[in-house]
Amino acid sequence: MIVDQLSEVFDLLEVRGQVSGAFAVGGRWVTRSVITSPLKLTVMVHGRCRLSADGLDSPIEMEAGDVAVLTGRSWMRAEGGTGDGPPVEFVPEPGDYALRVGGADFAADDVILGGHVELNQAGTALLTQALPPVALVRSCHTAAPALRACVDRLIEEVTAGRMGAAFAVRQHAQLLILEVLRAYLNQAELPPGWLRALTDDGLRPALTLMHREPGRPWGLEELARAAAMSRTSFAVRFRSVAGVPPLTYLSSWRMLLAQRALRDGDVRIGELAAQLGYTSESAFSTAFKREVGEAPLRYRQRHRRTRGRRAGS
Repeated sequence: MIVDQLSEVFDLLEVRGQVSGAFAVGGRWVTRSVITSPLKLTVMVHGRCRLSADGLDSPIEMEAGDVAVLTGRSWMRAEGGTGDGPPVEFVPEPGDYALRVGGADFAADDVILGGHVELNQAGTALLTQALPPVALVRSCHTAAPALRACVDRLIEEVTAGRMGAAFAVRQHAQLLILEVLRAYLNQAELPPGWLRALTDDGLRPALTLMHREPGRPWGLEELARAAAMSRTSFAVRFRSVAGVPPLTYLSSWRMLLAQRALRDGDVRIGELAAQLGYTSESAFSTAFKREVGEAPLRYRQRHRRTRGRRAGS
């Protein structure tokens, strides 16, 4: 059930993992980069490094198999290697990773894979709120074998130079992001938010109802009964776990569904309002603008213009 709901949310947020670069280097080295995406991924494939970023009290020591997701950071710095003399400044070139890793000496070199997570506007807000500044999954975690398998396939694709490699890299990067989040969900106390709510056994029956029938006029009493709690206990528990009251969560869920419908389909605004449980088109439009920041029709037009430009490029 958790995985199904997580998959549903991933689709709504248009979560896409991307490999932005990889490199192998021997001796002492250092690399710096500006982070322009809300979630930055760093995988220590082989060797060791010290990872720093704005907002962190001290560097993170990473070993082979460790994966770190930096959330809402603006820069990062990684350094590693051994030997005499000053470290070599290494600047990985986007798209050059096949060549950089292809000649690696995996028995001696430090090998690092970098990536980022692409999200729509709603996804950026929700995932950055649900994750800490650094989500770290160590190689000793029980999920490490699945993570390692994803990383091995990525490295295979970026080094082999086979036809279709770019497509394969995107798909494996997508699975890597999912495995990282699965591992993190099982090892850490998440901050209040939707990601933590999806993992809460006590709230799951109520969340399932809201996800399954978002247009139904759910009341607090009915949701509390599904969770086998009193109305007061349910309201307190839900807010402490999800960070918002139950009906606010329901409204936000409806808006995520509305955004997908407006991006991907031709449903009429009034019909969509009725499907999502609003008594009128104006009530839906007011709620949508309050949540998203623009009217439904303008949202649809903007996304279609953007999609048209991408198709024509």
